[in-house]
Amino acid sequence: MTLIDLDQAATTAVRREVLEAMWPWLTGEHGNPSSTHSLGRRAADALTDARARIARLAGVRPAQVVFTSGGTESDNLAVIGLTLAAIARGRDRHVLVSAIEHEAVLESAAYLERWHEVEVTHIPVDADGQVDVDAAIAALRPGTALVSVQAANNEVGTLQPLAALACAAHEVGALLHTDSVQYAGWYPLTELSFADAITISGHKLGAPKGVGALLLPTGAAIEPLIRGGGQERDRRSGTENVAGAVGLAVALDLAEAERAANPLTALEAQRDAFIGRVLETVPGARLTGHPATRLPCHASFVVPGIGGEPLLIALDDRGILASSGSACAAGRDEPSPVLLAMGLDADTARTAVRFSWGVTTPADALDTAARELAESAAVLRGLG
Repeated sequence: MTLIDLDQAATTAVRREVLEAMWPWLTGEHGNPSSTHSLGRRAADALTDARARIARLAGVRPAQVVFTSGGTESDNLAVIGLTLAAIARGRDRHVLVSAIEHEAVLESAAYLERWHEVEVTHIPVDADGQVDVDAAIAALRPGTALVSVQAANNEVGTLQPLAALACAAHEVGALLHTDSVQYAGWYPLTELSFADAITISGHKLGAPKGVGALLLPTGAAIEPLIRGGGQERDRRSGTENVAGAVGLAVALDLAEAERAANPLTALEAQRDAFIGRVLETVPGARLTGHPATRLPCHASFVVPGIGGEPLLIALDDRGILASSGSACAAGRDEPSPVLLAMGLDADTARTAVRFSWGVTTPADALDTAARELAESAAVLRGLG
């Protein structure tokens, strides 16, 4: 059976160009970039080049690129590191996070609350999953340290009004961090230049798992979470993943080229056609997330009366790979906190299914997925 991968928001395959660029730094050119001999110097040069390439694509200076092990570490470093550094400069122990952030942000905020007596305000969202800007403005104080809001939600695909949030945060002297793990690749990172910290992750872009970066466009001070040899300008110690950094740079370059060759309007039209077919052929199905202000290759639904997990298993049996939401929450029985925050009841939230694909996914694959979803739902309703 040929599998149709519609779970690319969870992870992507490593691209051939990325693997080929990484290969020398995994084999013969295996030097430690902190070593002073020739092998180490060549590794350091490769790391410097990767940092410069990413900086160029993000519109930041190379010194403002901090390599990490991925999105989770970058989120932890941003939320905890920026907040502690801001408190040390005299800011209040107060941070704002949206109610639908990734667990890496929510758990980092909870850590600050538990161990550093930081007050955490959760910004509500509307039924489409968009942050309530007025509520955020009302919650901000002159001493607030940090606001952290995703650029795009991983479960429902909704894009957030980040520019307005950044403006409000900066008016009171607070920093803005955005988890752009799902956003990067689809949109230019330069569009987030107003942010003080931007999280990206390689495995969402065709680079391997285990590499990411935190971009610091304004050069904000940050307290390191991992201490040791002082790598990454004392912001993240540990021998750098040279091959991973090279792969991340190549993946971002490829995404830039693909974005130029694939108009956003065409991708959105393909997405909307898929959504329309699902809503037309699956009785009771409802789109979750904003109907238009959402990621271009992302569609998420609830199907009341049919459990999300049985539906995903049925799709898997038919060669369609999808998910119920965040891969980090897979296997849990609790309803999605994201959908609950959007006002759905627990039973409906448990029926969630998410489809996410790439620019090379053919239209007929989406047609097949919509048909198999409709047939699977019909079978499961019959069994019920």
